[in-house]
Amino acid sequence: MEALECIKTRRSIRKFTEQPVTEDEVRQIVEAAAFAPSWKNTQIARYIVVTDKEKKDKLADNCMLGFAYNQKTTHGAPALVVLTMGLETGYFRFAGQAATERERKEVFETTWGAVSLFALLFFAAALLFTPALARIMDYAEHPSYIRLTAAIIALDAATAIPFARLRQQGRAKRFVALRLLSVAVNLALTVFFYSALPALASRGLDAGTYDPAFGAGYVLVANLLGSAVVWVGLYPSCHGARPRIRPKLLRAVMLYSLPLLISGIAGTANEFIDRQMIKYLLPPESSMDALGIYGAVAKLGVVLMLFTQMYRYAAEPYFLSAFRQEDFRRSNAEALKYFIIVSVGIFLTIMLFVDLFGLLMGRDFRQGIRVLPIILLANMFSGIWLNLSFWYKREEKTSLAIVVTGAGLVSMLVFGFWCIPVWGYYGAAWARLASESTMVAVSWWLNRRFYPTPYDWRRIGEYVAAALAVFAVCEAVTACGGNKLIAYAFNIVLFAAYALYLVRRERIDVAALVKAALKRK
Repeated sequence: MEALECIKTRRSIRKFTEQPVTEDEVRQIVEAAAFAPSWKNTQIARYIVVTDKEKKDKLADNCMLGFAYNQKTTHGAPALVVLTMGLETGYFRFAGQAATERERKEVFETTWGAVSLFALLFFAAALLFTPALARIMDYAEHPSYIRLTAAIIALDAATAIPFARLRQQGRAKRFVALRLLSVAVNLALTVFFYSALPALASRGLDAGTYDPAFGAGYVLVANLLGSAVVWVGLYPSCHGARPRIRPKLLRAVMLYSLPLLISGIAGTANEFIDRQMIKYLLPPESSMDALGIYGAVAKLGVVLMLFTQMYRYAAEPYFLSAFRQEDFRRSNAEALKYFIIVSVGIFLTIMLFVDLFGLLMGRDFRQGIRVLPIILLANMFSGIWLNLSFWYKREEKTSLAIVVTGAGLVSMLVFGFWCIPVWGYYGAAWARLASESTMVAVSWWLNRRFYPTPYDWRRIGEYVAAALAVFAVCEAVTACGGNKLIAYAFNIVLFAAYALYLVRRERIDVAALVKAALKRK
C-alpha cells in the first residue's frame, strides 16, 4: 500500500532551491532510477552529473529551450538566404522574360552555377574555420556539428534553383514528391538513429557504430542524408543542364537579386527576433516559461503559414512571368482577394474550434491559447504584403523590398521593447502583428504611389469585418458557458452561414468546381 499511496500522491517538482546535494545523495538517486522500467526494456540510460557552475550556466543558456525545430530554422535560414542571394526570384523574373527555351536554360544554368559556387565556398570556409566556430558556438567538444550543419546548408542552397525551376515549369507533383521524400528519409533515419540503433547497441549488434556521446549529431546526419537523396532525385529533372556561369547574364541577375538578399536577411531576423526578445527582455525566472508558451502557441499558427508558403510557391513564378501590364494588375488584384478569403476561412476554422486544436499542445502551454488570434492575424498580414510585393519584383524595383522589410524590422524592435517587458509573450504577439501591419501599410503606400493596382479593398474589408463579427459572436457564446457540443454546433452553423455568404457574394459555382476537381482526378 505504501507504493500505491506514493504513486497516487506523487507530484512533479518544478521549483528548486540552490541548496547543494551531496555526492552520496546523487548516487542514491541514480541507483533508484536504475530500477525504473525503461522503454522497450533496453536499459540505455546514461547519467552525467554536472556540478561546475560555468558548465551548468552554459547548459541553461544553450540547451533548455526545448524547440529543436525552431533552433534549426533560426540557425539555418539566414545562411540559406545569404547563399541563394535572392536568385530564386531573379531566376523567375529572367526566365519569364526569356523568349526561347535556350535562353531559359541559360538563365537556369547561370543562377544554378552561381548559387552552387557560393555554396561550395561557404562549405570550404566552414571547414577551414571549424575550430573557431566551434569555440564561438560552444561546440568545442563536437566540431563535427559545425561541419555537418555547413554541409546541410550548402546542399540545400544548391538545390534551391532546381526546385525553383520545377515551380517555374508548373511541375507541382514532382516538387511535392521530392519535398515529401526529404521529410520521409529524414524522419525514418531519425527514428533509426534514436530507436533502432540504441536497441541494437544494447544487444551488441551494432558493430561499434553507435556512439551515445554523438547525441544531436545523429539529427544532423539524418538531415544531411535526406538532403542528399533529394539532390539525387532532382538531378534528372535538370535535363542535361549543368551549372555554368555566364558573367554578363549573372551581373544582370545579381543587380536584380542583391536587394532581395538584404531584404531576406531583414525578413528572417524579423521572423525570429520576437522569441529572442522574450528571452532577454523578461526576468530570467519567467522568460523561459514565456518562451515555451509563446513557441507552442505559434506552432498552431503554422497552418496559415503553410498556406501562405503554398501560395508563394505557386504565385511567384506565375506573376513574374511575361504578363501584359493590365493583365498583371487585374490578376494580382483578384489573387489578393481570394488569398484573404481562404486565409480568413483558416482563421475561423482554428478559432471557432480552438479547444480542439489546443489538445495538440501540452497542458502547461494552453494558458497562452488566447494569444493565438493575434498570431494568426499576423500570419495573414504576412501573406498580404507578399502579394503586394509582386509588382516591384516584376518592375525590377527590388530595392523597395529593403524599405518594406526594414520598416517591419524597426516596427518589431520598437513595439517589442515597449510591449514585451509590460505584457510578456502577449506583447511579443502584438509586436509581431504591428511589424506585419507596418509592412502591409508601407507596401500599400508604395503600390499606390508607383504602381496603382485595382485591389477591391472595400469588398476585402467587408469580408474581414464579417469574419471578425462571426468570431466575436462565437466567443461571446462560448464565454457564457454551457454545453460544449451545443457551442460547437452553433459555431458550425455560423461558419456555414459565413461560407454561404462568401459563395453568394462572389457568385462561385460550387458544383462546377467540384465537377472540375473530380474530372481532374
